[in-house]
Amino acid sequence: HTCLHIHDNVLICRNYKGDVDMAEIDHFMPLLMQHEEEGLICPVISHGNVHFLWIKHSNLYLVAMTNKNSNASLVYSFLYKLVEVFTEYFKELEEESIQDNFVVVYELLDELMDFGFPQTTDSKILQEYITQEGAKLEVAKSKVPTTVTNAVSWRSEGIKYKKNEVFIDVIESINVLVNANGSVMSSDIVGSIKLKTMLSGMPELRLGLNDRVLFALTGRDKGKTVVMEDVKFHQCVRLSRFESDRTISFIPPDGESELMSYRINTHVKPLIWIESVIEKFSHSRVEIMVKAKGQFKKQSVANNVEVRVPVPSDADSPKFKTSTGHAKYVPEKNLVVWTIKSFPGGKEFLMRAHFGLPSVENDELEGKPPITVKFEIPYFTVSGIQVRYMKIIEKSGYQALPWVRYITQSGDYQLRTNV
Repeated sequence: HTCLHIHDNVLICRNYKGDVDMAEIDHFMPLLMQHEEEGLICPVISHGNVHFLWIKHSNLYLVAMTNKNSNASLVYSFLYKLVEVFTEYFKELEEESIQDNFVVVYELLDELMDFGFPQTTDSKILQEYITQEGAKLEVAKSKVPTTVTNAVSWRSEGIKYKKNEVFIDVIESINVLVNANGSVMSSDIVGSIKLKTMLSGMPELRLGLNDRVLFALTGRDKGKTVVMEDVKFHQCVRLSRFESDRTISFIPPDGESELMSYRINTHVKPLIWIESVIEKFSHSRVEIMVKAKGQFKKQSVANNVEVRVPVPSDADSPKFKTSTGHAKYVPEKNLVVWTIKSFPGGKEFLMRAHFGLPSVENDELEGKPPITVKFEIPYFTVSGIQVRYMKIIEKSGYQALPWVRYITQSGDYQLRTNV
């Protein structure tokens, strides 16, 4: 039983099994409010023998109700899948998009689950026969795509391209926390391999990475290898093959998809090092000096670098001086944002800022927010992960070109300050 809820109003409900009274949802919001007041927010709320499993997305609550000992992780996966599908359909999932598309939402709820069992949850396939134009709905309905009944539910048959290509993006996000003394407290790399597939027919793809476990299995130890943890695959990947011989083999979805994600637990040297001196002269001014240094290879360039430096909430009349890029004050976030469009490896840049402080002391105790950095470095991965090959086999025997691109970007990248 799934409901979309906003504040005190139930927007839309679908009772899949008929074993939970529809009126039970009226207890959800009061119970949630009560829990919030007591500071005991919990992802599962019970009322009598009915359990509410809920998630919040912008100002909507998606609530599943059950009176059985259901598999909670399955229910949450389904709720997050609902958000994903609705977002792909309506761009934004909010009260308005639900109200404007009641018919489509009901149709989707009917296709996504049947009698409490998840069914077709791939939005690309759903879009083949549930469309947003009312007139189209009838025509599309008469022919259910074969994908719903065949083994490859994420790809339709009969796809044709003049030029067969697949684009592979290896994107690594770096999470770093540096303390005020300049020591790295924690760091890891979260990677994602994304595909844009433009291939005809039903191609079989095999992806080869410099995976240390694979190299150990095959007795090869040449070159750099990586140890991937928490590997998650798109449903198209044959898990049994991966578990037996680490082969990543799959029939890809058409268009864009995330093939896999992974984590690499390693000590990462911060790629953009920040040194800061922040001096506060009470009742008069704040002086900030920030030095940024590119600690990556000279031939690489970081693009769209943003260094966000926190300033006291009562600061005013800013003055800036930068050796490159430009700095601006964002008062609503109490930040100075220093933007550098292009930051070559090995280079150092300086930014100075001067703020006035009011003569009356601000009594509120302010925390010490860290400096955060955003950046993107193309043609580069920190972990050294490599796509060694991408084999594309299709029964018609066409030649296809794989293209690979590597990008490193900032994830949660924080440097604590002394002030």
